[in-house]
Amino acid sequence: MDGVAEGEDRGPRRIWVAVRVMEHTFLGRSGVRVPRVALGTATFGLQCDESESRAILDHAVDLGSTWLDTSTSYPLGSGPTVVGVTEALLGRWLRGRRESCFVSTKVYNRTGPAPWQLGLSRHHVISAVDGSLARLGADYIDLLQLHRWDARTPVEETLEALRILVESGKVRYVGCCNFMAYQMAQAITLSEVCRLPLLQTAQLRYNLLTRGPEIEAFQLCREKDVTVLAFNVLAGGILAGKYERGKEPSSESRFSVGEAGERYRARYWNDTTFDIVERVRAIAKEVGVAMPTLATAWVLSRPEVVAVIGASKASHVDTAFEALQLKLDDDVVAALDEATAERRRPTEEIQFESS
Repeated sequence: MDGVAEGEDRGPRRIWVAVRVMEHTFLGRSGVRVPRVALGTATFGLQCDESESRAILDHAVDLGSTWLDTSTSYPLGSGPTVVGVTEALLGRWLRGRRESCFVSTKVYNRTGPAPWQLGLSRHHVISAVDGSLARLGADYIDLLQLHRWDARTPVEETLEALRILVESGKVRYVGCCNFMAYQMAQAITLSEVCRLPLLQTAQLRYNLLTRGPEIEAFQLCREKDVTVLAFNVLAGGILAGKYERGKEPSSESRFSVGEAGERYRARYWNDTTFDIVERVRAIAKEVGVAMPTLATAWVLSRPEVVAVIGASKASHVDTAFEALQLKLDDDVVAALDEATAERRRPTEEIQFESS
């Protein structure tokens, strides 16, 4: 892997260099700088009770991760009838801290029983934002993300709703989540032509087992100055090495939580995945780095990427910050690329209400 000839002594191998402070990057084309590690909150309120959630928030912010990412539909696995539980929990924690944090949320998923309380219509986008602001106890949202594509609503209608929200001061920046590259291109082109708010971010499932965004989405994001927010970085814990082939996951794990658990099993729980995990584990052992740290560092090796990390306990946050301190050698990145090359394939379009 390192290309050293037999018998050659090159001295101690340097796998990484240290970074002493949180790295920041620009949010898309904007002038605002944000942390390269954001804290995802999909576990808050179901997998984590409020006390544990607050401990995770405290620890992440202490380490410099002041970007907090949530959604109207969180916590993950709570079902389509549960709305805003995580936003409300986050709002209680944010009291007295709002100006020191960058808060993003998402809109698309159902916010009530009425047929118009779903999707990206002007009606739903505006009313959902009002609900999020009330639960967050805030006057504005830093980044509002369209949680998935809405094939039934004209893109112009959605973008016009975003314009109304930005001009009213309720939303400062906008982005998307789970969009295919052609969908992002359509929205960006309309924004440019019609002078409507531009997508500054694209939140995409990206990890060593899901490399589809590399094929088209990353190139588009680079050309249009769209920041990539990589979520599901550890594939629900599979890339942390916490699961074993042939053994059922615990009832508290991401793979056992309601419909979301079923989706995770369908996506990752197979022999091919476990074969790849073993190859990644071997590389981690060779370079002397914990497997979840290595998997996260591989994602962060792309300078255009912000990692959205999930956590079910405060100690899980440390993995991302250890990863941020690693600058992997090119040969380590290449070995990981080769070990997972079969997962560099087109990503399927999102077909469900919550990611």
